Amino acid sequence: MTKYKKHERQEILLTRINEDPFLTDEKLADIFKVSIQTIRLDRLELSIPELRERIKNVATEEVDKIKSLSLQEVIGEIIDIDLNAQALSLFIIEEGHVFERNEIARGHFLFAQANSLCVAVINRPLALTKSAEIEFIRQAKLHDKVISKAVVNEMDNNKAAITVESKVDGRLIFKGRFVMYYSNEGDEIG
Repeated sequence: MTKYKKHERQEILLTRINEDPFLTDEKLADIFKVSIQTIRLDRLELSIPELRERIKNVATEEVDKIKSLSLQEVIGEIIDIDLNAQALSLFIIEEGHVFERNEIARGHFLFAQANSLCVAVINRPLALTKSAEIEFIRQAKLHDKVISKAVVNEMDNNKAAITVESKVDGRLIFKGRFVMYYSNEGDEIG
């Protein structure tokens, strides 16, 4: 890796964070072969918020589009959504999400992230899970950043078929096929 002058590094840093707002200071320090403190100082000078703040900024912009859930009901943070088409969410595995003994994420949190993403992507006031076929491929661990992508494959007769894939560092850890009921509020579904 080339050693950059400060202003060159900061320009590239800004570009990299704009391309991928989920890069950690640790990952950026590794990319640029500088200390984490140097990255933090660069971010401060460039007025780039820390990772959690960047995630909240992206999530806040997207969550206003959702009709079927409130922000508090979403497991993870919605980072991109194209209603009735696809959605992305980020879930950071924290201490309350893992087994104490081995720091492996509890499966119901991964399922809940995928399920709430399926509800959120449907552009109706009411969306409920009819069925789900899921598979846990590999474990997620404490501090992992789980990115889930839901894709709407079909919508017809108040039912939507949605596939979800969840990944950590680009590696598939969970996949599922969900069938969702949807309707306008007050309509009976089923």
